[in-house]
Amino acid sequence: MTTSAEAYGRYRGPEFRRLLAAARRSLERNGGEVKGSIGLTNPTAAERNAVIGITGTYRSADVRRITIPLSALEESVRNVAGMSLRDVLERIGPELRFRADERTTLDQARQKTLAEGEASPLHTEHPWYRQWLADLASDGTITGLINKKDTHLFSQAIRVLEYLNNRPSGSPPVMLPALADAATGDTKALNPGRGSLPTLVLRALAMARGIPLGSGAETRRELWDAFDVIVDDLASRVLVLNLPATGQGLGQWLTDAARYGTPFHITLHQLITLPITVNLPTVYICENPAVLRRAAGELGASSPPLICAEGRPSTAFHRLARLIVQAGGTLLYHGDFDWPGIDMTNQLRTRYQAKPWRMSTADYLSGVRADSDHVRLSGKRQDTCWEPELAEAMERENRAVYEEAVTDTLLADWSYESQGRSSEAQEVARATDNLSVVDV
Repeated sequence: MTTSAEAYGRYRGPEFRRLLAAARRSLERNGGEVKGSIGLTNPTAAERNAVIGITGTYRSADVRRITIPLSALEESVRNVAGMSLRDVLERIGPELRFRADERTTLDQARQKTLAEGEASPLHTEHPWYRQWLADLASDGTITGLINKKDTHLFSQAIRVLEYLNNRPSGSPPVMLPALADAATGDTKALNPGRGSLPTLVLRALAMARGIPLGSGAETRRELWDAFDVIVDDLASRVLVLNLPATGQGLGQWLTDAARYGTPFHITLHQLITLPITVNLPTVYICENPAVLRRAAGELGASSPPLICAEGRPSTAFHRLARLIVQAGGTLLYHGDFDWPGIDMTNQLRTRYQAKPWRMSTADYLSGVRADSDHVRLSGKRQDTCWEPELAEAMERENRAVYEEAVTDTLLADWSYESQGRSSEAQEVARATDNLSVVDV
């Protein structure tokens, strides 16, 4: 006697594979209802014989397409296997998925998730939050979270944003693990590379600042820092030379280092825990540490105050730059004459009103003549709004001029400037001496 397992097992054969796949699509499309017809294009001999066996109707060997009512297949399956077409399909696997029902369930889940987002006080208080929510809904992020059963991450993201929004003004910075613990109960929940949650939150923070979300680790650390969240306060640091400051600890160390013309690395941890004030009218910024090293070696304590971006500015760099500008100081920037260097110049001009220094067309062309490396420019062309002719010259010459190749020129300027400061100091001293004599 043939068992039901043996009976439906025949439908695993290759002659039924395309026929049952078409039947599956029809049932899923119609909510499991047996209706309409299914067909095969260019059937094989085995497929044609299988259809003849189901319908009892002969089909010639040269037929290009065979169409049969789905009800005929249902009836044949019941007669052979003693079970419905749906049962056979699900035993072969996988289970049928009824698209209309899934869409309804998904729509309901989306509405529930969005309602949770709209219930947050942030929704009425901040346009950036409403835009963040709208973007998550329109770009498939929320749908993806629902399909992965990760909507709890969306809830946690809202709690993180509410926590940051509700922190009193003037509160000390919070470490990333402490923020994660307070908002989610998991100290590692916001760590880089930890699933979707950090990206969800950072997308909102970037939206709040009106900037695109970058992909680099330092860019993301800087974004956290803009909201007083510290990712790694020991790894982020900035190299300085002759940057005296006031403030216990760090301020004293910087002042002592400047007295001896000694380069000094400041960590983000020091900037946070040992606050300083930098009251300097002008501070120079260079891109390459080799430039700062030569300034320390050749000019020493007479070098003007100098900060090094060391390629790409760190979170510590940005925090220090803000301190200087907020105290009324002006930043003068020099970097590489290549498109990434010009891009960095533009960024510092936008953020800190930094003034390009020794970044003119004449400086570039002089560097091209003196430089023997002949490295061609690469990357996307950048505008030089402070001097449009510079970008035109760079595009025409198609040559990069790196900062270390023009260090002699920079040091000559700084040396001249230090002599000027020394002369001013001597004049002030003589004037003071004369006043003292008169007073006597």
